[in-house]
Amino acid sequence: MAISTDILTSYKKIDEAYIDSLLEKEIEKNHKKIVVLDDDPTGVQTVHDISVYTGWDKDSIRQGFEEENSLFYVLTNSRGFTEEQTIKAHHEISAVTDEAAKATGKEYIYISRSDSTLRGHYPLETELLKADYEKYTGKTVDGEILCPFFKEGGRFTINNVHYVKYGDTLVPANETEFAKDKTFGYTAADLPSYVEEKTKGAYKKEDVTCISLEDIHDMAVDRIEEQLLAVKDFNKIIVNAVDYADIKVFCVALYRAMAKGKTFMMRTAAAIVKVMGGVTSQPLLTREKMVVKETDNGGIIVVGSHTEKTTRQLEALKELKDIEFIELNAALVKDDAAFEEEVKRCLEKEEECIRAGKTVCCSTTRTLITADTGDKEDELRLSVKISDAVQSLVGRLTVTPAFVIAKGGITSSDVGTKALAVKKANVLGQIRPGIPVWQTGEESRFPSVPYVIFPGNVGDDSTLKEAVEILLKK
Repeated sequence: MAISTDILTSYKKIDEAYIDSLLEKEIEKNHKKIVVLDDDPTGVQTVHDISVYTGWDKDSIRQGFEEENSLFYVLTNSRGFTEEQTIKAHHEISAVTDEAAKATGKEYIYISRSDSTLRGHYPLETELLKADYEKYTGKTVDGEILCPFFKEGGRFTINNVHYVKYGDTLVPANETEFAKDKTFGYTAADLPSYVEEKTKGAYKKEDVTCISLEDIHDMAVDRIEEQLLAVKDFNKIIVNAVDYADIKVFCVALYRAMAKGKTFMMRTAAAIVKVMGGVTSQPLLTREKMVVKETDNGGIIVVGSHTEKTTRQLEALKELKDIEFIELNAALVKDDAAFEEEVKRCLEKEEECIRAGKTVCCSTTRTLITADTGDKEDELRLSVKISDAVQSLVGRLTVTPAFVIAKGGITSSDVGTKALAVKKANVLGQIRPGIPVWQTGEESRFPSVPYVIFPGNVGDDSTLKEAVEILLKK
């Protein structure tokens, strides 16, 4: 049942300065490298000056371990993978990560960063990581932490129910369009039931440990630590949270429990990564902070996401008069020759515009194309084929755009790794809340061009338009 956002400010106030001082001490004592496996590029939406590696070759992972930062990201893009591809990738990452850890003499923990609306290969990914971690380190993973809170995207967990903010209303995630995802959908109304549903009963809802908002706002760190110390057999822990201070209280208890020998796997949204890594807050990015190479060329926006929110944002973007809109007819995807001709048509038009100094927005037709078989894996393959075409609208450009914006998780991953050929990026920060910007590396197709990764499920109707306006202003 939907509730008012008034509840977000109804809890006892936390002494955040006091909690910050406790957390800082715990972070200083922790020498484990935090390896964040991100199933699409949007997970860096809370951090800045952190490295993202788009592959898991030995050199990249070794480099991540040798950095001074306590954490680094590895982009897996597994939300766009089949189960078979996901299994293969996670086994490869586990082996390379452990090898790099041993070579650098460092211990490590995993955060499996995924969607704040609970979509993705769960519980598959964390089960794979747990098994491999135990095999390589000889340690037992005691529990798994689920923390989908993500303030910037309007995601809050209250009384074990995860909510998505729409205006002044909080709607349970299972009642949103995201829960109807053809590949990763779910029906459970609360997170303990979500665990039971997704694990097909292997983990019962009554066995789930829930960290309450009451304990968090009482700053009952010792009580929360006791709860964590009691978890065993890879049972699940739900973190309720309505603000960053709540995550800070939990992380103090978490670090203390880990210092006493407990080991946890984490399946989270982006917020807890920032807190665990002690990443400071910074203002939203201005154009001057993003654009380091001025050009007379136009920019490019590619839209692959099909969420209702994206469609509304695309409509709002059309209010800007100086943007050329090009629509890729995704309905042709089942006819290879016709689809290739359609891609070429779009490419020619966008190149002409960018050279003339006009920014273009390339989007797929808003009708969701589905496989005739009704099979989930076929649906995923079809969406990947469309995403490949969308990324090629950037990857096949022969002109350097002023900036690149990609809308949607799979789309932004493909644009970053395939079209832009980024191997390592620096996260500059956020252009709008929850919308990260990469500075592409020298090895990439368009070095130092700002790349805006715009999640399909983040922002208000006007947010895409606002982001574009920031980049267009000179």
